[in-house]
Parts: sequence; C-alpha cells; structure tokens
Amino acid sequence: MTFPELNLNPSLLRAIQACGFSAPTDIQREAIPQVLAGRDLMASAQTGTGKTAAFVLPALQRLQDNAPRPGNGPRVLVLTPTRELAMQVADNIRQLGRFVSLHSGNVVGGMAYQPQIRLLREPLDLLVATPGRLMDHMEAGRVDFSRLEMLVLDEADRMLDMGFVQAVKRIAAAMPTERQTLLFSATLEGRILDIARQLLRDPVTVKLAANHEQHAAIEQRIHQADDASHKHSLLEHYLGDEALEQAVIFTATKRGADRLAKKLRNLGHTSAALHGDMSQNARKRTVEQMRRGKFRLLVATDVAARGLDIKGISHVINFDLPMVAEDYIHRIGRTGRGGASGTAVSLVGPDDWGKLGGIERLTGRKLERRTIDGLEPTRPEPRGQRPAGPKRRSGGRPGNRARRGAPRKPANVARRRSAA
Repeated sequence: MTFPELNLNPSLLRAIQACGFSAPTDIQREAIPQVLAGRDLMASAQTGTGKTAAFVLPALQRLQDNAPRPGNGPRVLVLTPTRELAMQVADNIRQLGRFVSLHSGNVVGGMAYQPQIRLLREPLDLLVATPGRLMDHMEAGRVDFSRLEMLVLDEADRMLDMGFVQAVKRIAAAMPTERQTLLFSATLEGRILDIARQLLRDPVTVKLAANHEQHAAIEQRIHQADDASHKHSLLEHYLGDEALEQAVIFTATKRGADRLAKKLRNLGHTSAALHGDMSQNARKRTVEQMRRGKFRLLVATDVAARGLDIKGISHVINFDLPMVAEDYIHRIGRTGRGGASGTAVSLVGPDDWGKLGGIERLTGRKLERRTIDGLEPTRPEPRGQRPAGPKRRSGGRPGNRARRGAPRKPANVARRRSAA
C-alpha cells in the first residue's frame, strides 16, 4: 500500500513526501483507514513503528474536511504521559501539518502557565497535553471542550502506570460524548481494556506483533553482575567497542544518572544526563545536542524511555533494570528504529533477578546470557527463585555471601581493574 491509496489530503501527501516517508508502516496501514472512517480505535503499537503519524495524519485530515464549530478550545486533544512524548508528538504535527492551515500548541508541566492560559483562550485546532497540567487548567475553569471532535490517548498504559487513570477519566467526562476516541498502548490487556470499555464506543482493535515478536532487529543480551563495581567494568567493556556509535544508558534514579554521567566524563567519554529534575529547556537542549552528535552517551532515567527519538542509537544499556517490566520494552525501543538494527544490554545485579523474570514473562522468551572473558560473574545464576516475586525472608538474596567478604577469583579482579 502507498500513502496516496490511503486517500489523504494532497497537502498531507506533500508533507509526507517532504519528510521522506516512502510507504505506510504496519500500524499506519491498519489504523488510518479506520480512523478516517470515523471509528473509535484501540491499537497496540511500540514506539519506533510510526504510531504517532497513525493518529496525526487522520486527525489533520479531519480538521481539513470538517468545518469548525464556533468558539474557543481544541478540536483535537492528544493526551501523553510525559513532556518528552508531548514534544515529540508536537514535532510530528508541525512536520506533517506544514502545508495546511493549523493552530496547535502544548499544555505540559514544567512550563510557564501564562502562555498556556493565553493559548487555551484561542480557537485551537490541535492541543497536545499531559494529564496533570491539563487538570490544573480545567480546575481553574480555563478549558473549553465544547468544540472537541477527537480524543487521542497516546501511551495509555504508561499513563496508567504513572497514576493518571482518574485524571484521564475526568478529562474524558468533560468532553462531548459524540467525539471520536483513539487509544494507543504497548499492550491491550488488564486495566487498559477496562479504560477502553469506559471511554471508547464499539472500537476497532488493531493489534500488531505480540511482545515476544517485537524488536526483532534488536539483539538482546543479559550480563550477570556481582555488584556495582562489576557493572561498571562490564559497561566500560561495551563503551570501548567501536560498534557502539551512540548509546542511551538507563539508571534507576536521577541522582544515579548524574553520578554515572559525571563518572563517564571523567573517564573521557562525551556524556550527559537526562532526567526529570532538569528544566524542560535543559532537557530539550540535551536531546538536540545528542542528535547532533555532541554526546556519544546519554545517561537517562525512564523519563526518556518513551518519546525519545534519536537516529543513530546503536546501543541501549540497562545499567539498572526497570521496576516495571513494560518499561524494558520501551527502553530498548530507543535503538533499532526505522529499520536499523540495534543492541540492548542489561546488567543484572544480585537484586535484579525478580525484575528480569518479569521482563522474560512479558516478552515470552528467555533472554540470552552472555559472559565476557575476564569479567565472568563469580557465582552461578540463581536457580529456583520466584521471578518478580517478593524477597524471601529465609535464605537471603543472591550474592549476600560475596558482599560479606567472600573472595572473587583473583584473575577476574585483576582483569576488572585493568578494564576500569
């Protein structure tokens, strides 16, 4: 199928060509005709599959085809879980809507209120917002949904994970009931289905590859690490590999991201941190510098797991495994984008085996274990431990003996020190 076969507006086809898109992706081919037909839609699609264009293009088409109602407020609202994803969606709107008359804007946290207040007083075509900040404006009586024709819930599973379920329900309840509603999520199960039943009307379901079939172009590796020092040595091994062009390194905490980025700079690597304590302008500047190649390494928390789209990311390295298994899918999706291949490396410490079990259940596969000569773990992989379950009170956690002073293999210690 080609884009002209989707019966899109000539101005949109011109923008598609200017963006360099040759043919619709699977999610675009399946979703766009259904949305153009006016159907509610729930779709499972990972980042990097062209999912954003799958709702932006038909939304722009609708705005061109239908006369606006009188008044102020948005005609289309896109809800996203994070500022980063909101900015990415807004960028897609600018690119795909460059040849149409369009008034759009963002309402997200971490930005000044006054420009957003002025924006909400205007007749908007398309608004991209995060639930928390939009609720702030709604509670102050600044949001008018009387013109709203379409609601898009982007990364709906992440919004639920972040505790926005009640906000999403309240926002939807303030809208006209005859609206069209689109829901995009990494998975279509559990609470997502409950939300879909409440907010969507007779939706069409588009479900792409299951979790175990996704990211076929990404080689996923697991390295067992005895402790933090061992993780640093394994990380240094990969950073010395010429195949690593640019990498996103994920940590569990903001402080950990700052510390690791500083340590890598001290070791001579061009690196920067990206996390939620940075201002929006600082985060945007850091991402742009990474895109331009100023940094080889970006050390990030899960704030960057969704919405970060940088071509040329050859590796994703999980220095810390995520607490939520679904975030693993989105983390590794930072590489292997746009038909390219990638490598995802996870460093699994003594306390991470439960998290790894949850990831393997979600992906439906046992991830490949790897060892590096001179950096082998000193203990075997734990056996018989309940994956992703509570810690046992008896028997201790894997690796307690080593932390109490059990010696490592001398050869390994010497090799790790030289590698560091």
